[in-house]
Amino acid sequence: MEKNLLGRTGLEVTRLGFGAMEIRGPRVWNGRPLADSDADRILNAVLDAGINFIDTSYDYGLSEEYIGRFISHRRSEYILGTKCGCTIVHAGDHDETPHVWTKENLLHNIDESLRRLKTDYVDLLQLHNPTVIQTEEGGLIEVLKEIQATGKARYIGISSTMPHITSYIESGAFDSFQIPYSALERNHEDIITEAAKAGAGTIIRGGVGRGEPGVGLGEENKWVHWENAELDELLDEGESRTTFLLRFTLSHPHLNTTIVGTMKPEHLFDNVRIAQKGPLPADIYEEAKRRLLQSGQGPSSTYYRKEG
Repeated sequence: MEKNLLGRTGLEVTRLGFGAMEIRGPRVWNGRPLADSDADRILNAVLDAGINFIDTSYDYGLSEEYIGRFISHRRSEYILGTKCGCTIVHAGDHDETPHVWTKENLLHNIDESLRRLKTDYVDLLQLHNPTVIQTEEGGLIEVLKEIQATGKARYIGISSTMPHITSYIESGAFDSFQIPYSALERNHEDIITEAAKAGAGTIIRGGVGRGEPGVGLGEENKWVHWENAELDELLDEGESRTTFLLRFTLSHPHLNTTIVGTMKPEHLFDNVRIAQKGPLPADIYEEAKRRLLQSGQGPSSTYYRKEG
């Protein structure tokens, strides 16, 4: 499995990572039910396949607990990222996940995450999508640095989007950025490059468009871009849309890793096989971008006005 350096952290991460949101269970965001044995099977399959970067979050339901139960004994084999600023609130037949941007909550998050994950540290602790104002008012960067100083987190990052992410990149405070991107969601395409040029690691989420409509978190409106750009014409014989999407994402020259989630080992092995094929041929990649841009799906050409 090919690896990249995660920016200035020096951590070597596989270009294909594992997004552990898929093993959150049914109580959070309409997750699918899964047996403990299913979580055990997929997590060990991830490591057996050679994937070494796992991304989770305090508010991903059962995800952290499953990682701790089933692969903490293999801790030396994976680089672990989680997110903070989250809460879990029981609401009858499901759980709500409001964010609370205070020092007290971030300190609670890391301690509880480490307990669940059965580890003394995470390699990467990420703020979970706060606004610039929330970050400044809560002194969140300072809190992350305090946690880092204790050894509970080796590096600090943020999951963010425009318009806030531009200020975060310019601040130089974060070692990594988690950014949404795929052929169906190209507005952050240039932002990925800006983050990388600033020396930060780039972690791409949503790299397969969250699945096709009606499957997982697939969104019908995003797939309109595929139809409008007539991307089916660029598929190789026997190639699926999601295969093409993953290879498109992997073609971004400043991607360090993309996190893709699944509950099924057979889907995992398909993703590994696709990732091992590498980026799309240069001419196909450029043609896909041209068609998408012509149909109205391209990178944001200007930075949004920074908040605050």
